Amino acid sequence: MTQPIIRRLPPETVNRIAAGEVVERPASVVKELAENALDAGAKRIDITAEGGGLVRLLIEDDGKGMSPEELELCIERHATSKLPVAEDGQDDLLNISTMGFRGEALPSIGSIARLSITTQAKGAGDAWAILVEGGKTNGIAPAAPLGRGGTRIEVRDLFYATPARLKFLKSERSENLGITDVVKRMAMSRPDVGFFLTLDGRKRLSVAAERGEGAEARIARMSAILGADFGENALEVDQEREGVRIFGFASLPTYSRGNAMHQYLFVNGRPVRDKLLGGAVRGAYQDFLARDRHPVVALNVELPTGQVDVNVHPAKAEVRFRDAGLVRGLIVGSLRHALAAAGHRASTTVAGYALGRVRPEGYQPPQPPPGGYQSHTASLAGWGAPRPPSEPVQDRVFDPGMSARVEPDGSAYDAGMGEAPQSGFDAAQQSATPPPDWPLGVARAQLHETYVVAQTGDGIVIVDQHAAHERLVYERMKKMIAETGVQRQRLLVPEIVNLDEAEARRLLDRTEELEELGLVIEAFGQGAIAVRETPSLLKKLDVQGLIRDLADDLAEYDQALSLKEKLEDVVGTMACHGSVRSGRRLTGEEMNALLREMEATPHSGQCNHGRPTYVELKLSDIERLFGRR
Repeated sequence: MTQPIIRRLPPETVNRIAAGEVVERPASVVKELAENALDAGAKRIDITAEGGGLVRLLIEDDGKGMSPEELELCIERHATSKLPVAEDGQDDLLNISTMGFRGEALPSIGSIARLSITTQAKGAGDAWAILVEGGKTNGIAPAAPLGRGGTRIEVRDLFYATPARLKFLKSERSENLGITDVVKRMAMSRPDVGFFLTLDGRKRLSVAAERGEGAEARIARMSAILGADFGENALEVDQEREGVRIFGFASLPTYSRGNAMHQYLFVNGRPVRDKLLGGAVRGAYQDFLARDRHPVVALNVELPTGQVDVNVHPAKAEVRFRDAGLVRGLIVGSLRHALAAAGHRASTTVAGYALGRVRPEGYQPPQPPPGGYQSHTASLAGWGAPRPPSEPVQDRVFDPGMSARVEPDGSAYDAGMGEAPQSGFDAAQQSATPPPDWPLGVARAQLHETYVVAQTGDGIVIVDQHAAHERLVYERMKKMIAETGVQRQRLLVPEIVNLDEAEARRLLDRTEELEELGLVIEAFGQGAIAVRETPSLLKKLDVQGLIRDLADDLAEYDQALSLKEKLEDVVGTMACHGSVRSGRRLTGEEMNALLREMEATPHSGQCNHGRPTYVELKLSDIERLFGRR
């Protein structure tokens, strides 16, 4: 076999190879062209797709446009106006402040499709156009003015010059979903720009540029894209450390999803997919959600351009941070700070779901009787009417339709078998209107020895006594461990775990951190680790499995999550067994003490597994159920 001769590839082949890196699917074309529009200062971007983007893609913007000379040059490879020049006269790849900078998108698209570009510079009266088919062009020509200025790019028959690529594309519906996802991410990152997406003649996204600024504009844009429920259940995040700022929004633990697809990260305005976000969010929410539940977050990382490398992925979908530990720690810290500030708050979707179950599909609220409710109530011959002040209070008020009783002294308890527990709770305080600084109100009754019913200033609250007390005990135990440290137990015979050298080194580099968690390790030859002490909370512990899980966590997330999760799981189990169980009767004092402690304890709106500890129903919602509104 003869030795192959090294040869130069023709420009057409080079462009098609580059297109394979940059243009993976129609959504990639939309991303590249929309980024160009943003770099051109556009405030409105209209995107139209037909046939999943394979038949036709149209991107129009109102940016600054291009001159005839720039138009002719923009379709050449590595021609760009966005790459800054350093002080030494060299192109600066370490300080990228624009979305694009390589100059590969347009020539790559033109080499595999029919590309038409029409542009009009701001303030110019003439427009110019150029057509590229399979990498070939006949030059620029005059075109009809665009009116407002800007650029109009049309892409037809995507991949017609590389038909083999068509076999690897997904269905038209999947490609449309990919386009929609790209546009949504860009719209979330830039609330000051309007995005309008049309798929096969149907409007799929229409968000005008937000008029406000800062957090107000961001939450309005997030609500428009992720839904109004997200806006109602989102916590604002805004922290800064050492020149790195994290800002955005994260959902309450009780507002969660079944996968991590609804977690968005933006770096200096650039939508990216990074495992750093997944690990950081998991670490921040690890003791609030079950493993199969994931919060909805949209976080922006703002840092000097020299501290992030955006040139590590052909499609610029990934970035590399100079100090990844700082960014990750700031994300975790800011999320935990926001969750702590939320206090006992639970998501509004819990109450919405409850009301939806009460009001079945097709439900029609009852109509008010003739003359209104007041005359109807008066005609009931005193049944259920308010008792005059002079009328003596009965010994006991009991509704057979409920299993709860309220004693004359104001105490409330479950009306099961046996006598009512004695209570010294102040009846005057109980019967008074709940103070405005008591968000969870005053306890009125206990239902089925499980649920505490409280009256607030504008509604009612139903508390799951076991779930609520479980969270309170759990937070107390966490505080105790933080103050006194994790107690350790020494192994009679050290456990030897064999790993590869890289895994062992990662663990040994974190010896002090692991010791704080109750795990004492030391080197034991090449690629081996000796475990001498383990946390006393973990009685029956698979040391071999734990060490290997820790090595995997450090490789993927740069944090020893496995040990923390095991410790928190044990603490959670202990809290569960040490809390008030369902079926226990509570006095009025006990119920109100539970409510007051919930109000003062962070994260008390959900149990350790992310389930809500209480449901709040507003009086207006209850009145609508009975047709009063």
